[in-house]
Amino acid sequence: MEQARTRADSAASVLPAGVPEQRGAAGWHQVPEQTRGEHTHSETPLPRPRVERTSVRGQVLDALRTALVDGDLVPGEVYSAPALGDGLGVSATPVREAMQQLAREGAVEVVPNRGFRVTERSARELAELAEVRALIEVPVVLRLARTVPAAHWAELRPLADATAVAAAGGDRAHYAETDRAFHRAMLALGGNEQLVQVADDLHRRSQWPLPGGGPLSRRADLVADAAEHMALLAALEAQDLAVVQALVREHFAGAAD
Repeated sequence: MEQARTRADSAASVLPAGVPEQRGAAGWHQVPEQTRGEHTHSETPLPRPRVERTSVRGQVLDALRTALVDGDLVPGEVYSAPALGDGLGVSATPVREAMQQLAREGAVEVVPNRGFRVTERSARELAELAEVRALIEVPVVLRLARTVPAAHWAELRPLADATAVAAAGGDRAHYAETDRAFHRAMLALGGNEQLVQVADDLHRRSQWPLPGGGPLSRRADLVADAAEHMALLAALEAQDLAVVQALVREHFAGAAD
């Protein structure tokens, strides 16, 4: 009996702190059959490789979103996860996971046994997205224009400046991020987080490019859009409701063209 107790004490001593003894002396990665699948509040956090995998998936998702906005992933074309993984220097698994997220966002569609096809956005579809965004954002901005102090609008100026810098550089992917950041910050002043999330999802979906269109024309469009941000913000700071109403409606009308 004493020898058995000694062996049990010795086995427990090699376990990391906080790991239940019933996990056994072979180490915390091995769990006896009778306890596998059980969950307790004292379980050790997930090992580092799982965290790194999550990070890789996020980086792959960001890279694919940038490729979509820049037009490097061509609408209508089918891409396989292994081929995209080779280009990004990762395995196919995080690419598939990222593509599944993009499929939920409507940017790609699954093609069984082949990969993922980049969604072709028609001018009509983009106009419909702009209309829905306008139905959500225009009344909110007009309401906020009447209630938010001018000092709060001034705090958004760095975000508007960031869109102007990205537009001047012709960086479509960076502009897409700064553009959404500006609109999110503007809507967030209303305090409705659900509305901000819905509007941001619609905004992201409207940013996937159409086939064709040269870089010079796209840069001009970005510069014009950024200028509207600056003008709208100036009107909001001045609390000029008539100008705000005209600018915000014009901003979304331009998005629908």
